[in-house]
Amino acid sequence: MLAGQALAFLGLTWGTFQSLAIPRITECGLSCSQGFACRSHRNRNIFNSFCRPRPVSMSRSVLEALTSSTAMQCVPSDGCAMLLRVRASITLHERLRGLEACAMSLDTQETQCQSVWVARASHRQQGGQQLQVHFGCFAVSVAQHLYVTLRTIPHFCGVQLDQRHLVEDCGEEDVGRSVPDCLAGKLSYWVDRRRKAILVQVPRASGSPDYYLRLCLKRFTCEDAGAPVRVTANSVSQAVFLPYSQELPCLCLEGWSATPDAVRIQICPFENDTEALEVLWDTVYYHPESQTLSWEPACPVSGHVSLCWRPGPGAGCRKLQQSSQLVHRRVQYPLVDTQPQLCLKFSTSWGSWVRCPFEQRRFPTPPTSRCTCVTGGSHSSLPANAHSRPARSLQPQVTWQPPLLLPS
Repeated sequence: MLAGQALAFLGLTWGTFQSLAIPRITECGLSCSQGFACRSHRNRNIFNSFCRPRPVSMSRSVLEALTSSTAMQCVPSDGCAMLLRVRASITLHERLRGLEACAMSLDTQETQCQSVWVARASHRQQGGQQLQVHFGCFAVSVAQHLYVTLRTIPHFCGVQLDQRHLVEDCGEEDVGRSVPDCLAGKLSYWVDRRRKAILVQVPRASGSPDYYLRLCLKRFTCEDAGAPVRVTANSVSQAVFLPYSQELPCLCLEGWSATPDAVRIQICPFENDTEALEVLWDTVYYHPESQTLSWEPACPVSGHVSLCWRPGPGAGCRKLQQSSQLVHRRVQYPLVDTQPQLCLKFSTSWGSWVRCPFEQRRFPTPPTSRCTCVTGGSHSSLPANAHSRPARSLQPQVTWQPPLLLPS
């Protein structure tokens, strides 16, 4: 008896697991309920964006249901493509000519629409009957946020259904092992500290699109820290050399497929690196003209900064009252006396650091820009020379070599 119950439970569990898997389809075209004549049109009718008054005889619930689901269409040599399936249920009305379904990306506002027209004989003779419509599939991307709408043709005011749909991401097991974008997102990299560069290798799946790589500084957004490099689809094994100027916790490697709405993979090699954290506290500068002590971190930092007094090397630094500031971006202390014992103390979730900028006779002053000068109220660029051009070593390079063997 117990064995039978166990088998029944396992069967139920396996059936539930299978029902949650993303279905794989070979074809995805328009279909309507039996007995109805429908035809499709993929270009959006711009005039259907404007609504007209709803007939008194038409109920607002003439659109009964809207459902969306994800499917995959797979080719053995090219992997699987993600598709969105849309189904609708409506009650026919003599003034209703058809339906329009649209899927808009919430990231790029790109919109795809499909129109389905019902033959005049159908909506005249079968008014009041229910019609089921399966639209053709929409091409979508991994982890894409979509806004799906269903309208009548013509579009009657107040008669619309909508819903949000989130396409499964690479964390879903079936998607992760079947979709080329997910396979390309598994980056292998190695940091070459001596050459100040990150070597990256992108595993290429057959039929996968081109791939972009770049270094960026992760602040509110990931800001460019170097020119992006395009890895072409016809390369079997390609290593990319991305140079950097400074190791920072927010310096990240970003990769994405050359397709619309592609998911961007970010890896920050120095995120928890002690040496990279030390660099953040070195940007303390003294401005002699205003007697201002300032600090602006190269990466976002959460914590407090305060002035403190350290009697001598190795001694504790006593915090000065009413000098504590929350770290947002730039911290300034005006009218500061250049005493060797005056220091800055940084307290963050990573720990505490103390910097004493006046211990040495040569005070740290902010770097001056050599790129642009102002003369007579107009901007003029200095002539380019060998010192102003970026060094060749700081330009991204693509090199052909066997797959990287990363240090274990």
